Amino acid sequence: MKKPIIFSFFSGCGFLDLGFEDNGFDVQFVNENHQPFLDAYVFSRSKLKKSKPRFGYSSKSIDDLVYNGSSKDLYSYVNEAKSTRALVGFIGGPPCPDFSVGGKNKGKDGENGKLTKVYVDAISKFKPDFFIFENVKGLWRTKRHREFYDKMKSELDSAGYLLTDRLTNCIEYGAPQDRDRILLFGILRNKSVSGNRNLEKDFNWDKELKYERSQILDKKIWPATDSYSEDSKLNINFDGEIYKSLTVQYWFDKNEVNNHPNAKHHFIPRAGLPKFQIIDEGDDSKKSYKRLHRWRYSPTAAYGNNEVHLHPYKSRRISAAEALSIQSLPKEFELPQNMSLTNMFKTIGNGVPYLAGSGLAKTVKRYLELKTKPEFH
Repeated sequence: MKKPIIFSFFSGCGFLDLGFEDNGFDVQFVNENHQPFLDAYVFSRSKLKKSKPRFGYSSKSIDDLVYNGSSKDLYSYVNEAKSTRALVGFIGGPPCPDFSVGGKNKGKDGENGKLTKVYVDAISKFKPDFFIFENVKGLWRTKRHREFYDKMKSELDSAGYLLTDRLTNCIEYGAPQDRDRILLFGILRNKSVSGNRNLEKDFNWDKELKYERSQILDKKIWPATDSYSEDSKLNINFDGEIYKSLTVQYWFDKNEVNNHPNAKHHFIPRAGLPKFQIIDEGDDSKKSYKRLHRWRYSPTAAYGNNEVHLHPYKSRRISAAEALSIQSLPKEFELPQNMSLTNMFKTIGNGVPYLAGSGLAKTVKRYLELKTKPEFH
């Protein structure tokens, strides 16, 4: 099968794209409306020695690409990509605070919530052979948001797509954090050999999952809290290496965070240092001022609004290098030195953990290789 082509939307600095590109996909178009994120995408891509996307980088709004003057350009790119006889896919996770219980919770009428509808319209209009849609669990579990989500699925069904979705925790793929996300895969009926009833079985969501959710998130198998002390030593014996590989400290070591180019990038508070020194290691019970435990996975990597994640044994917030490791990025991934701390932590927190993107890409690739029409092989 020819290498499938990817058009990426809401790309951030490219975590999801990297997971797909490292697993047999060709990212040929990147759209990110926030210029500092797009600049970071270009920078990190150059550091990783990845080639420039064939159709380039776009900072235009997705509204412009779908509804307005730039739609003819996107039509041209998609048609040119399809002319190669490779399968063409859209991937994207529209900004999600309007569907998050911990965020704005404004739903489909919020400024960001409306972007989900635009992305669905883009799929219906430009007809990629397949697509991935990623978003927060609130779109799945909150009744009024679920009604909107089901309506979007109905529109995609009417546009000719077979659909399968799963509420997945990124820790199931091996990322060291408790992060629930709804993942939706769709493929045009005329490209697939799966019938409606067979798609979920054929797609096989579980194939690339490394851990069973309820087992790995069982609090009884993890340390709770320990008294905080600057630069303290804290050893623990795990029942096998499985659990150790999901811990914050494992990833700090794996990514050599103290020597990483973004090691010094962390917020320095004007006040609040005393509070940094009294919160127990592992106490993440409050919305803000959560101290990570070195021998446990991280809570969801969300660093905006009032979320403050503290280093397990340092009297400071975690660094960008440490946050990148919690997002399971390769240690070679870095952000520009001149990027603002606010933009660094926002794009890190918005991103799909690399291992989750990688596992999802492998699942999609396997399905496309086995269950698409012979002319695409």
